[in-house]
Order: sequence, then C-alpha cells, then structure tokens
Amino acid sequence: MSKIMEWIDARLPVTELIKSQATEYPTPKNLNYWWNFGSLALMVLIIMIATGLFLAMHYKPDALLAFNSVEHIMRDVNYGWLLRYMHANGATFFFVAVYIHILRGMYYGSYRAPREILWWIGIVIFFMLMGTAFMGYVLPWGQMSYWGAAVITNLMSAIPVVGEDLVVWIWGGFAVADPTLNRFFVLHFLLPLLVVGVVVVHLWALHAVHSNNPVGIDLHEGKDTLPFHPYFTIKDLYGMGVFLIVYCYFVFFAPNAFIEADNYIPADPMQTPAHIVPEWYFLPFYAILRAIDFLGAYSKLAGVVAMVLSIAILFILPFLDRSPVRSFRYRPLSKQLFWIFVVNAFVLGWVGYNPPDASLFHGAVPLILIGRVSTAIYFSYFVLLWLITALDIEKPRPVPKSL
Repeated sequence: MSKIMEWIDARLPVTELIKSQATEYPTPKNLNYWWNFGSLALMVLIIMIATGLFLAMHYKPDALLAFNSVEHIMRDVNYGWLLRYMHANGATFFFVAVYIHILRGMYYGSYRAPREILWWIGIVIFFMLMGTAFMGYVLPWGQMSYWGAAVITNLMSAIPVVGEDLVVWIWGGFAVADPTLNRFFVLHFLLPLLVVGVVVVHLWALHAVHSNNPVGIDLHEGKDTLPFHPYFTIKDLYGMGVFLIVYCYFVFFAPNAFIEADNYIPADPMQTPAHIVPEWYFLPFYAILRAIDFLGAYSKLAGVVAMVLSIAILFILPFLDRSPVRSFRYRPLSKQLFWIFVVNAFVLGWVGYNPPDASLFHGAVPLILIGRVSTAIYFSYFVLLWLITALDIEKPRPVPKSL
C-alpha cells in the first residue's frame, strides 16, 4: 500500500495536501464549539445534495404532475418518505447552522482584516442558499409553494423600467405556471453544485488567512496552535453526533413541524390561502419587506430594497467596525449591541410569521408598527457599531498577548 501511495504522490501529492490542509493544519487551540457550525453546515450540504439527487429521480417538474409525484415519492418509492423528510428538514437545520456560523463570525470579529474576502465569499454563499431554498420551496407545488412563488417573484415588478419584463421572463409567461416550475427545478438542481464550488473557494480563503479565534488575536504558530487532527477532528465528530440526534428526532418523530399544512393541498391559482407565510428562515427579511410601506406609490420598491439591503449590508461590516480589538468578548458596548441585534432578529421573525393586520393588546399596538421599529433597530445596529468605533466611544478591556 505504501508503494502505491508513493507512486500516486510522485504524480499527484495527495498525502502532502492532506497533511498541510487537514491533519497537520495549524488550528487555534482555544476554538470553542461555536466553531463547529461551519463543518456542520458542510455536513448538511452533503446530505441535501445526496437526498436531492435521489428525489430528482422520481420528481416530475410538471404543473399537472408535480404534487402527485411528491405523493408518489412519499407513498410508493422505497424509503421515499425518509428521503423527502431528510431533505425538507435538512433545509431547516442547514439554515440553523448557517445563521449560527454567521452570528459567531460577527461576535468574534471574523470579518476583520485579513479575513474580509473570506467574509464576502461567505455572504455570497448565503445569498445563493436563500435562492436555492426559495426555489426548492416551490417544487412540491402545494398551495403555499404556488402562492409564495407568485408573491415573491412579483416583487421584481417594483424594479423601475425592466421590472415587469423581468417578472414575465422569470415566470416564462404571464403567470406562475408550468414554465416557472421547470425553471425553478433546473435552478434548484444547478445552484447547489455552484454552492459547492464557492464553498471550496471559501475553504481555500480560510486556509490562506487561517481561522480566527475567540480571543481575536494574531497567533504565534506552535505556541498558540495545534494540529487539526486528532484534537479538532474529535471535537467536530462530537458536535456532529449531537446535531444529528436533534436532526433525526425531527426527521422521524416530528417531520412536519416546519412544513405548512397548506402545502399538502394541491396548488390552486383560483384559491388564495388565508395567510401566505414563507419558511421560518425567510421570516425576518419578510418582516422588513412588509414594514416598509410608508412611501406611497414607491412602497413596494422601498420594501424590496430594504429586504436585499438587510443582507447586503453585511458586505460593508468589515469597514464599519473600526475598533482595534476584534472579539466582542473584550468590547462590552459592542457585545450589548450584538445581543440586542440577535433578540431583535427573533422579533422580526415573529412579526413576519403573523398576518400583517394583526395587533397586540386588543388592537392597541398594530403588528406593522412593531415590524417598523424592529426594522429600524436592525439597521441601527450597523450605524451604531460604526459610530462607537469611529468616534472611539467604546473602551475595550485589555486583550491577552497570546492564547
């Protein structure tokens, strides 16, 4: 076996690559379990691609057959129910891992120099995942799938000059119909493969600048680092075990916990659901979209811009934070702002889940007002972070010289 590996390494240095980029890769020795969620997201991505591949073998991207083909997968295909539930719940757990991964990067300053490009690539992946998830949500062709597609794609009509033509081009006609479903199926199949390519670039960028750490300081190699294997291999495997226990609980015991009941009704263009609600991972951005409705004729455009900007603003985060200290662990004011931001994101999700005309305290507080206040708090986080660091208002605590 060693002679075979010597022959391969002489022509393609696989062993050297594995040593330098995996087993002997220098890793900060103080990484906590919040750093597990990057590998967890990669694990779920592999599960999603594998299950999606087998589901595509039985799915019919036809407006007349799509809903029944999903029922066929659930009832007639051997273990089709398992594949479908793994895929549907995998989307939820994928976004759980991705959101925690992003928030961990924000808290510990992983977007700071020299990791700006690494951070930007991660945000590009996030945008691609949002598009992939939306198109996958349409494929079962239930009531919520159909009307979700109609509402979200129709937002493109708010774009000046080209908006109306763009909607027709996306639909493949003058309404959400069979051409729309075909396009979404192809893109839902293609985008994950592109995501894999961008993830490889993301890992390349990570290994070029090396991992950040909870303290947020530059490392002294050998003194502050350990080889990735076996220390962090075991740590990642432990995290995967815990994660899979929770994931498998939902797959086997509560598979429909995150699936809207209306999506078990075949799509009917003549019957609008009482309340159109997207998947939970879209809800904060959906709430921001609905909150911006005070500009009269331009409210739809303003809402679309605010929704896109709520994610795109993460691109400029490395330039907004000017503190000499990376980690919020040593920045008390930034830490408070961060946790207000996190709690506010949950409030936005709750607002997005409820009907737009709902209210609290017997109509005294309209939900749309709470949505507007939460939207203002969301964007204020980035403004305040820039102000307290640019004006040197925050006084960080002393940071250790080494780990």
